[in-house]
Amino acid sequence: MNAVRAGDRLIGPGHGVFVVAEIGINHNGDVELAKKLVDAAVAAGCDAVKFQKRTVEIVFTPEELSAPRPSPFGRTNGELKRALELGYDDYAAIHRHCRRLNIPWFASCWDQPSVDFIQEFDPPCHKIASACLTDDDLLRYARATGRPMLLSTGMSSPDQINHAVDVVGDEALVLLHCTSAYPAKVEELNLRVIPWLARRYDVPVGYSGHEVGLASTLAAVALGACLIERHITLDRAMWGSDQPSSVEGQGFARLVRDIRAVSQALGDGVKRVYDSESLAREKLRRVITSGSRAR
Repeated sequence: MNAVRAGDRLIGPGHGVFVVAEIGINHNGDVELAKKLVDAAVAAGCDAVKFQKRTVEIVFTPEELSAPRPSPFGRTNGELKRALELGYDDYAAIHRHCRRLNIPWFASCWDQPSVDFIQEFDPPCHKIASACLTDDDLLRYARATGRPMLLSTGMSSPDQINHAVDVVGDEALVLLHCTSAYPAKVEELNLRVIPWLARRYDVPVGYSGHEVGLASTLAAVALGACLIERHITLDRAMWGSDQPSSVEGQGFARLVRDIRAVSQALGDGVKRVYDSESLAREKLRRVITSGSRAR
């Protein structure tokens, strides 16, 4: 299995877990809130932050945009979706902020113009959301940029995943196991899919989690996830559909700490006797030969 290079980092077994704080739309259309979320990710020790970019008129039908959906931004779904999209100047400010803090950023692009938009900021990779896994044109367009691709597999059958991998190829590809419910039920996380994906496709596999709590994310690391993506928020009680399944700053710091600890604890799988065990061996080891009794 070949590691995937995203910017200055390698993603794959033996290279540490690449931890992504997904800001997504938790900024609620406020670039200053977006910067504070970047700050929280940096303070937590994350390796990168991720946003979401959509061209509203392409991703949603006129009927979907005109549907009633009361929110702090208006009375229709269209008013909500447009309010949650940041513009070029906003992303330019975010780009400068991330560069000052030395943290890479990228985005889930839901349409081809959004890929072009994010390309202008020289991202280390492109993310394809689970909802877009069956959009062959988008997959090919993002792949044509030549950048590494992270592909989430939520709400997708094995046949659909097979097809998507056939479309993009397995070069510079990271698959992310995911359950696309917000929040996801613990009994539906099915984390054993992580090693299954790794065996089936022979590419690095990560985990994009939407559950409440941190234990299952650590279990994903123990099962071989080499990239972890969780939503970050300043306050889970804030308005927004992703906030309840997000992790607040202090919790994210604990998560990163424990991911690093679990990664170290997993070791390389080769049984050995450590020097640190020598004293206990001398004091406590019993050697019992056949027919003898311990005294």
